[in-house]
Amino acid sequence: MGRVKTAVFPVAGLGTRFLPATKALPKELLPVVDRPLIQYAVDEALDADIENLIFVTGRGKTAIEDHFDVSYELEATLASRNDLETLALLQDIRPLPGQVAYVRQMEPLGLGHAVWCARNLVGSEPFAVILADDLLQPTGSALKAMVAEYEATGANVVLVQEVPAADTNRYGIIEPGSRSETATNVVGIVEKPEAGSAPSNLGVIGRYILDASMMDHLAKTPAGALGEIQLTDGLAASLGDRELHAITDPGVRFDCGSKIGLIEATISIALERDDLGPQVKELLRRLS
Repeated sequence: MGRVKTAVFPVAGLGTRFLPATKALPKELLPVVDRPLIQYAVDEALDADIENLIFVTGRGKTAIEDHFDVSYELEATLASRNDLETLALLQDIRPLPGQVAYVRQMEPLGLGHAVWCARNLVGSEPFAVILADDLLQPTGSALKAMVAEYEATGANVVLVQEVPAADTNRYGIIEPGSRSETATNVVGIVEKPEAGSAPSNLGVIGRYILDASMMDHLAKTPAGALGEIQLTDGLAASLGDRELHAITDPGVRFDCGSKIGLIEATISIALERDDLGPQVKELLRRLS
């Protein structure tokens, strides 16, 4: 089966929910306090001992590449000012040389298609898929559990949480089967079922551990919901030859694909910080 050493980050989306802020700025660079969403996602992967980072980008996303690159003028300026603390902060978020690769999704054909675009970089190894919209705290714990489940069983693994019945049409929804000490066996999965027709209230959120054979299934997956190639449909097709397990403890999840979720994440994380928490508490008290 091999160790999970690679993570794929699909970051080609247009971010229309956050227009006009995302007209020139990739959604994945929207800040939560003072770190962009994509930085939290990368930190999570590194915390789970993942070594290789693949970004599936699109037009207008070069700022993501710049974020993870060296900024020579900025770093030289900080050094000349002897601002060593800020300089170290920038250096700490920089990946190692050769640790990052980029590939373009040239058409907006869905999450499954975005993952498939990374097939030549993934090769024959298992890999994680991390959606930056879903910000998890504490960082890395759920992903570590998912990696451990894959490496122990060889099953594909998804992360799920209970979602309101009225919101099942926003998620891939699993049909749960038997449960072990570590995970739930998935006997079926469907993309965005209407309320009342969902097989459960357990929705897949943006973390996956997938065997490399998933790329073969995605290559044959037809367009589904929204006219896109859905990763959920690829997972459903794979159930005949590989088990699918669900981890049901994501920790605290912030849906930063919505404006209110991004605001909630910003406030919650700021409250936890020693340098900001007391001031934010006072601010909320004054505004309440």
